[in-house]
Amino acid sequence: MIRKSPVCIAAVLIVSFISLTSAESPLKTNLPEPGQCGNVIKNRIKGDNVTKLDEYPWMALIEYAKEDGNSTGHRCSGNLINNRYVLTVAHCINGIPKTWKPYRVRLGEWDTTTDPDCDRDTQNNSEVCADPHVDVTIEKVTVHEKYNSSLKSQPNNIALIRLSRNVDYTDFIRPICLPLKDTLKQSTFDGNKMEVSGWRQLGRKTSSNIKLKAEVPVVPLSECQSVYSKHNVDLGTSHICSGNDFCRSESGGPLMGLDSLNKDQLYYYIAGLFSIAPSSCELEGWPNVYTKVSDYVDWIEQNIEA
Repeated sequence: MIRKSPVCIAAVLIVSFISLTSAESPLKTNLPEPGQCGNVIKNRIKGDNVTKLDEYPWMALIEYAKEDGNSTGHRCSGNLINNRYVLTVAHCINGIPKTWKPYRVRLGEWDTTTDPDCDRDTQNNSEVCADPHVDVTIEKVTVHEKYNSSLKSQPNNIALIRLSRNVDYTDFIRPICLPLKDTLKQSTFDGNKMEVSGWRQLGRKTSSNIKLKAEVPVVPLSECQSVYSKHNVDLGTSHICSGNDFCRSESGGPLMGLDSLNKDQLYYYIAGLFSIAPSSCELEGWPNVYTKVSDYVDWIEQNIEA
């Protein structure tokens, strides 16, 4: 948190609710390929802020436990990238109270108040239900070795969570693709429209127990830096910024882009991990800041165990 400024680092967890492979880039690890990851649902409704039951099935909630064993609830988000690993931000591991520890990950969640989750199919006028959510304990966490939680800009704000077991893929639990293609690694994404999702807040001071979504524009880094530098936050090329239409999302939540596997099939890749945001939803012109995942693909591959 920056004293006396309208900026907050998303590492302030206790105040938040859940605060290709490609010929261009051969895989060195067991990461899924497009077609196996980043699935785009067919009945997706653009412009609707409420997700479908099976939309963004890679999104995860991270639960923490106190020293006495009691749960603190879900305070961060993550993103399933294969059947054993969840990608999140480092401050969800190193920026938590000393008496907390990451305990387990929830997958297949949609409505945090129900299990199983059900929704109304308006076309058929019937109720459709998802599988029960799945809670998996955490075996190991790996934080980027150059992450420094004391820096306001939160560089290298990225971490891997290894689950205690492999998870089975279903319609409601599937991984998102990493930006492995050279064209994605080299892109600034300036001017692109991307998508964000989470359970925190949408727009102006509204909240929901149901997973929400929004489309946001990517803001050029120079424009973003000109805003944050006024409050001594020095952003770099390992950051990516977006409009703050989706207000105060969970730490570690995804900034998602769409790419094409072929002319008939799109897939989602994870472009960013939510890291820094304005401290108030009322502030105009303050972008949200994400860790730029394409800068850390090599680090991810090097730190994933078979």
